[in-house]
Amino acid sequence: MKEVQYYVLFPNHDNGMRLHRELKTLGVKAVIAPTPRAASKCCGISLLIKEEDVETVRQCVREHGIEILDITAIEKDVNPNRDRYC
Repeated sequence: MKEVQYYVLFPNHDNGMRLHRELKTLGVKAVIAPTPRAASKCCGISLLIKEEDVETVRQCVREHGIEILDITAIEKDVNPNRDRYC
């Protein structure tokens, strides 16, 4: 079974940083990550969140008026041969 990761996508980095700050205040773990090209080709940052926090994040977005594009689920792409040269 493939592991799924949840990314919050933004139109710009300001909204991403603002949501990260608000989630930190709530005690919700969110990791600033590069936006996977499979998800979006716009803003370069996204927030990586846990599946169980998706509804909390949506509620925080609504309460604070933070603009997001989407919260998307992407299968984790693990290539054991990545960066292996020998």
